[in-house]
Amino acid sequence: MVSTGEDPKIRALREESPSNLATFCYKAVEKLVKSTDCLCNTTPQQQIVLNSVRLLTRVLPYIFEDPDWKGFFWSSLPSASVATHEDHHEVRQENLPLAQSLLLAICDLLFCPDFTVSPLPSKGSKFGSPDSPPEDLQSIDSCEYIWENGVGFTNPITSSSIYDKNRCELLRLLLTCFSTSMYMTATEAGHTPNRWIQYFTCIENRHALPLFTSLLNTVFSYDPTGYLPFNHLLFSDSKETVVEIALQILIVTLDHDFSADNAHNFGSAAEDLLQDNLFINYLSRIHREEDFAFILKGFTRLLNNPLIQTYIPNSTKKIQFHQELLVLFWKVCDYNKKFMFYVLKSSDVLDVLVPILYHLNDSRGDQSRVGLIHIGVFILLLLSGERNFGVRLNKPYSASVPMDLPIFTGTHADLLIIVFHKIITTGHQRLQPLFDCLLTIIVNVSPYLKTLSMVSSTKLLHLLEAFSTQWFLFSNQTNHHLVFFLLEIFNNIIQYQFDGNSNLIYTIIRKRNIFHSLANLPTDFSSVQKSLNKKTILTRKPKSLFMSSSASTSSLSSSLSTPTSPTTTTPPTSPLEKQEMIATTAADQSESALNVSLAATPRI
Repeated sequence: MVSTGEDPKIRALREESPSNLATFCYKAVEKLVKSTDCLCNTTPQQQIVLNSVRLLTRVLPYIFEDPDWKGFFWSSLPSASVATHEDHHEVRQENLPLAQSLLLAICDLLFCPDFTVSPLPSKGSKFGSPDSPPEDLQSIDSCEYIWENGVGFTNPITSSSIYDKNRCELLRLLLTCFSTSMYMTATEAGHTPNRWIQYFTCIENRHALPLFTSLLNTVFSYDPTGYLPFNHLLFSDSKETVVEIALQILIVTLDHDFSADNAHNFGSAAEDLLQDNLFINYLSRIHREEDFAFILKGFTRLLNNPLIQTYIPNSTKKIQFHQELLVLFWKVCDYNKKFMFYVLKSSDVLDVLVPILYHLNDSRGDQSRVGLIHIGVFILLLLSGERNFGVRLNKPYSASVPMDLPIFTGTHADLLIIVFHKIITTGHQRLQPLFDCLLTIIVNVSPYLKTLSMVSSTKLLHLLEAFSTQWFLFSNQTNHHLVFFLLEIFNNIIQYQFDGNSNLIYTIIRKRNIFHSLANLPTDFSSVQKSLNKKTILTRKPKSLFMSSSASTSSLSSSLSTPTSPTTTTPPTSPLEKQEMIATTAADQSESALNVSLAATPRI
């Protein structure tokens, strides 16, 4: 029944025969624990392990989704079962909870020679080598079997697709065990430690350090490109799946920050249960420059993979886990400030910036990728707070990245401004809360921007023109912040980088009427009410007018109850709303010169 994988049958087993399901879980975990009592180096033993792992991976989600089974894996084994197998593993004699026994067995099997790692070469009488083999997996020093070279490990390693496939099976089960938080409410998940992750990353797990190092090195040593064109079509890549799952496990474990230092947030009852997360501890203690260089090189290689352009289309492999990479980059910078300063000091920081801007621009119209845009913006906001980042932006931009942007000749700062303008003017409605962050990033780097191109200068004035319209300023009590940010950008550039920014100065002079309008902005109640009422009247009189594509880019449709950005182009949900939007835009264009320049600006 379980092997067929049919959801109704597994749920029926849980509801109608809970004792049978419990016995099944006991026996499956028992097979894994028993396999660690030996070296598990024969084909029949390894097949039993793989079958047990696959069955548990399939069944665990159905146990986690039922609140009545919440404490099942954290209860002690039945006394009869312990008595029957008391000669097995020491864990069984101590009668540990089923979850702890399962996690310990998985960790042991992840460093099992001839199953997930290659045996040590013959080195005389060294323990663990073929000349002096260990008796079981519990006596193996897993630090000698780290999966890949990199951080803290330089010994030669031998890998194979068989090892990669076996690692995938065990890592999937591990990730399934960590998924209990998915079956909680957001409040519960934020205030209740995940006991699986907590035990996996605590000092009681003797494999914590080699596991962290193996996962980290596996991710950053991966090169999906290869040396032959179309190699991904000729050969299967078993390494990619391992890298993706390892990346997800790193993110999940590093995100579990219920340390003992924060115990006061969870009450005195939880204080004794909380332990420091060793994965966070190990990450924060990385300090060698060669380790930083290895991590940063891995980040830039993987993040730039989708941007690779070759003369032969589709000749290189494209990875799909860029969102996980950005989340991990955020975590590494957050927990290891030395790494962040190393990134800012390095010229490779631009190799991180360009793929982030690529993904922001590519995702701006897809509501399902809002999370990707958020993490990308937050990373840039974090980096923009440092002077070195702003200075690096003055490097000329010459890469041919496939983005639907206007052609320009300039620096990485120009690319940043143009992409942000694109997000603000053509992004969907749910990106409006990020407008403050986008402009704050430009404010942070503005004192260091030596030469802006005419295109980016025009984009900045376009944003000021859009955000300084009377109805937009008065329709929300916080909309004026956007104008403040833009004015601060201009002030910083004029004050600190006046000599090299003739394009911006020329554009400001050419658009001086915007600043005149701001200086003469009416503030009395009657004028404000008149401006808002005019907008209301216009939206209530739909007319059958034609709106050009350039005008639609800067659509000013908005309701008083839910004011929106004057540059947003979210399509209306009904024909009536569409007519209102068309009428509003056309009427506004006839009322003032503002919308004429808004429509013309994108063509400059």
